[in-house]
Amino acid sequence: MTRITFASAALLASVSLTAAAANARPMTPEDVAKLESVGAVAISPDGLRIAYTTASLPDVTTGEDNGGTTSELSIATAPDVARQFLPEDISPGDVAFSPDGRMVTFTWGKDEEDTAVWGIPVDGGTYTKLAAIKDADVRDYHFSPDGSTIYLLTGAAKDKQREAQRKGGFNARVYEEEFRPARLFAATIGSAVDENPREIALPGFVSAFKISSDGRMAIVDTAPTPLVDDSYTEKRVNVIDLTSGAVTAVVETPGKIDDVEISPDGSQLSLIAGVDINDPAPTTLHLVDTASGSYRALNAGAAEAAVDAEWLPDGRLAAVVHVGVQSLLRIYNADGSFAEEHDPGALILTRVEAAGDRIAFAANAPQHPTELFVWNPGSGSGASNGAFERWTNHNDWLSEISFGEQRAYSYTATDGQTVEGVLILPVGGVPAGGAPTIMNVHGGPEAHDSNGWQTAYSKPGHVAAGQGYAVFLPNYRGSTAYGVDFSKQHQGRYTDPEFRDIVDAKTALAADGITDAARTGITGGSYGGYASAWGATYYSQEFAASVMFVGISDQISKFGTTDIPYEMYNVHSRAWPWDNWQKMLEVSPIYYTDRARTPLLIMHGEDDTRVDPSQSMELYRFIKVRQPETPVRLVFYPGEGHGNRLAASRYDYNLRMMQWFDTYLKTGDRSAAMPAPRPQLAEGAKGAEAPEDDAE
Repeated sequence: MTRITFASAALLASVSLTAAAANARPMTPEDVAKLESVGAVAISPDGLRIAYTTASLPDVTTGEDNGGTTSELSIATAPDVARQFLPEDISPGDVAFSPDGRMVTFTWGKDEEDTAVWGIPVDGGTYTKLAAIKDADVRDYHFSPDGSTIYLLTGAAKDKQREAQRKGGFNARVYEEEFRPARLFAATIGSAVDENPREIALPGFVSAFKISSDGRMAIVDTAPTPLVDDSYTEKRVNVIDLTSGAVTAVVETPGKIDDVEISPDGSQLSLIAGVDINDPAPTTLHLVDTASGSYRALNAGAAEAAVDAEWLPDGRLAAVVHVGVQSLLRIYNADGSFAEEHDPGALILTRVEAAGDRIAFAANAPQHPTELFVWNPGSGSGASNGAFERWTNHNDWLSEISFGEQRAYSYTATDGQTVEGVLILPVGGVPAGGAPTIMNVHGGPEAHDSNGWQTAYSKPGHVAAGQGYAVFLPNYRGSTAYGVDFSKQHQGRYTDPEFRDIVDAKTALAADGITDAARTGITGGSYGGYASAWGATYYSQEFAASVMFVGISDQISKFGTTDIPYEMYNVHSRAWPWDNWQKMLEVSPIYYTDRARTPLLIMHGEDDTRVDPSQSMELYRFIKVRQPETPVRLVFYPGEGHGNRLAASRYDYNLRMMQWFDTYLKTGDRSAAMPAPRPQLAEGAKGAEAPEDDAE
């Protein structure tokens, strides 16, 4: 066994900090709006090329039209050596290489056409359509090993009768009943698109699939219905014989499942899954026998979370593992025994891909979003045994930014439990008496924040640090990356100890001279929004300002309006509302609005199906009527769901969040006048200047 630590990533972070110090400029919401990051990553079979996408949003701060995330395809052959392969108006998805490596493939819907599979030669040339299914979008695809066949997962065929009824005005929708399963086809690759692909029968509702390296077997992720709740609680992996279409084995894991990969010889699967039905998240790595479906855990009980895995050509298994706020690369032998482990230093590895002699990663760090890195194993011992080499460099303007110090921070909760999180200090250091501090609470709670890039439209991060705030991201009870037992500690105990951990973080940070206890705020989305609502009501005396996003305010009505009732029961409440109505009411922020003295900004997507917008309306109305002197504002985002997707909505959110904290948290004045209903947009944004009719 070997454990090797590398200094390369730490050195990279040090260089970034040095550059920032020489070109001091605080980060702004306008900077956040133009961030780019690496999305999909695929490696050619010989390992010589790496295809990747660059994900970005329209820069609405400079007047670009509003829209969602788009991607650009590039192929890299060495560090900082890459070529863009498609016109800018093509936003590719699901990037891969053909089995012979001569073509990079992707999904795309041309103009008004259905999404199809396209390919473009790696040596240059025009893109061509390889496969499509009439009147259906391709959701996923994989090649046979010889490249002669492409398997396509699509939606159901169009219901022509239903379409005719809609045109006639008969557009009623039956809730949770009108399901139509996905379909799997085998299309022949030739000089023209196969117009008559063979359909393969599928069990249940399939959401993903993969093909074995010999082309004889497929694995499919299937659930009884396409409901989100079933995808969490009932999804299983099925092994299918591609010749007969028969299901030869079912992997009867009892809990949630995530990444599944087929070993090179087809005898095993790697599977990241929950250990039981009450496991909050799939974080345990398993090996599965494809012949029988039997499985065994490789890291059961460890205080960590497996987040991605990939089989290497030699039959070993590479896994990205998060341990608390850091990450590592672990390699297992084919029999599941430990082989070696590598620490990437300041990098947070999130995904791994492998082909040929190449192992590539998507990774971020405290001073940059996700980039492409390649691991060079090297030879010898110590640091010379390998290094994580950066191959892409987006957002070069980040060299102008002055970053606050960012590090792991641990403290002891009131009941003795050690809790960890990520601390970002104000640029220039902490002033005497402590800094105004924002508690940025992640959702889930079955998730965790790593000591990597922590700035986004809903995460104050380095924007706040540049304005004099400290930011703390607590991995409170219920979080992953600390073991299943830690993530189960919140179950059946909504709010305590999980949200008490956040107050204990404030106490510890104040005792260390980092936080001004009188100027501590809280924000977060989803379950983090629940924490923010709890902080503005039950713990109102602790928080000077709160920004709540798509959060929970009433656990009783939330159960009746969410799309995950069984998941809620299995991994959160462990009880039904009717088991004890009063108990469920007492863990609802609306119950404590008599205490609500914290200025509260509430924001929510109007189309949210996870946490219904009525959750925000309830809390707003209770505070507005019961505490008319408390500043409270409710902002709805039309067309947005459980999180903002569009560029303008994201930019608007970031502006409002920082404006609210500047008004109430930085000043410590809970009675300050509310800021203007519309934030000040960047000068180049559409609508930044008042129309002539409104001019004085």
